[in-house]
Amino acid sequence: MKKRREHRIPLKEQMLALLEVMKPISGHRDFIFPSDRDPKKPCNSQTANMALKRMGFAGRLVSHGLRSLASTTLNEQGFNPDLVEAALAHVDDNQVRSAYNRTDYLERRKPMMSWWSGHIEEAAKGSLSVTETRQLKGITECPYQTILSTS
Repeated sequence: MKKRREHRIPLKEQMLALLEVMKPISGHRDFIFPSDRDPKKPCNSQTANMALKRMGFAGRLVSHGLRSLASTTLNEQGFNPDLVEAALAHVDDNQVRSAYNRTDYLERRKPMMSWWSGHIEEAAKGSLSVTETRQLKGITECPYQTILSTS
């Protein structure tokens, strides 16, 4: 991941179900999101940005903005900022602290990732605003609902 450091993510049932759906789409290759030019390599770092553009978000949202959205939402929900930063694979700017604290907080991140997965699932159904403070109108069905409810 960033700075060539390993980054472990505690995946929850919803995400694992989506990844299972993607396996046949990717041709059961080594990478679930392979490069379109060389399937033996991962997709380009700009692939997500191009997908967002094709979905109509050009000039309004980039993939890094999704990371910002996650950070803001998780911090607003009161999760420990160290856990949020670890989830985003951020390295502590404090060099002394960084030298001594080498944990990735994997076990402590599990409840946060479980909350995040549930939050995304509810938002995909159109039932939550980003800050979960009000109900939204619009989307009545989640296209991934059958995938997400099978776990």
